[in-house]
Amino acid sequence: MDIDPVLKALAAALHDEGPAVEIVVSEDGTAVAVPVETLGFEDAAVVVRTSGSTGTPKATVLTVDQLAASSMATAVTLRGEGQWLLALPLQYVAGLQVLARSLFAGTRPWVMDLSNGFTPEAFTAAAEELTDKIRFTSLVPTQLQRLLDSPSPRTLAALRRFNAILLGGAPSGVGLLDAAKEAGLNVVTTYGSAETCGGCVYDGRPLEGVQVMLDDGGRILLGGDTVASGYLDASDSSAEAFFEKDGTRWYRTNDLGELADDGTLTVLGRADDVIITGGVKASAAFIQAELEKFDGVTAAFVSGVPSREWGQAVAAYVSVADTSPEGIREFTAHSQNALGALAPKTVLTTDGLIMLPNGKPDRMAMIGLLTEAHQGE
Repeated sequence: MDIDPVLKALAAALHDEGPAVEIVVSEDGTAVAVPVETLGFEDAAVVVRTSGSTGTPKATVLTVDQLAASSMATAVTLRGEGQWLLALPLQYVAGLQVLARSLFAGTRPWVMDLSNGFTPEAFTAAAEELTDKIRFTSLVPTQLQRLLDSPSPRTLAALRRFNAILLGGAPSGVGLLDAAKEAGLNVVTTYGSAETCGGCVYDGRPLEGVQVMLDDGGRILLGGDTVASGYLDASDSSAEAFFEKDGTRWYRTNDLGELADDGTLTVLGRADDVIITGGVKASAAFIQAELEKFDGVTAAFVSGVPSREWGQAVAAYVSVADTSPEGIREFTAHSQNALGALAPKTVLTTDGLIMLPNGKPDRMAMIGLLTEAHQGE
């Protein structure tokens, strides 16, 4: 992918020498920086779409100051500015930030060839092209899992040369993080969204200039220099998601969390992931975590689906190694023994979750399939 035109347009936007831009990627993988009219946001530099994992994507407006604050805080936390490897789609904030951080640092990013999808071979080849002594990349858990599934010595060597591998976009299982540590990788888990210029909490700790608090219901609120200006052409959504308090701009997430005495944040799951089934409240995140502990389960997605009998029924879309009838029966029996009344009443098994282009689980697609399957039972 030739990113020079995109880099040039993005650099102009970040230096107030050009219009605000949105990076658009066509079906053949070509990336173009498209000028965007941002009425009401005169200081806008970039417009980036949310993932749309829970509905229609929103056009999030980011300014030069917000992106600069994010880039500087990242460099401070990672202890240096260096060369970045782009392995994520450019139209989403994690991919965009690879370019933005590179421009602020004055380094040239290297772009992985994604024309045949994400493969360990293509990632390794791209990583070996990096020339700076300080090296970074951003990945989602699915990508890192592929890299650590029977990795070649070349792939392991390439991974170990990164000063830090930022891992975000979706929850990271304990097993994956343990495997990365055992392989000698410096993985930094990140939490954030387009509304916060991407990850703004690293390994549970907020970046410099970022604040974290919980509302009365335990919902995570993120505040500070990296919080976006709002949504383009969506004033009602902006008013619901963003607010000012004591001179600080805050973003109201849809996630629940816990704050330790030392300020470390633990993300518990989505606020709308509570399933009320037969009068009992169940956490989809808890059930998902329990299912992912089972032998042979590589990933799981859990949601409540409409049910005449239960009000909501627990349903699971599960990636398992053995998709034979015997393997499915064994999984079902195991889940019932381990979870009792919280065991999924509808299960769809596959060799991989349905994912969005940015590597996040496609919640809407899987909920649709689970709802259809439950109604057909």
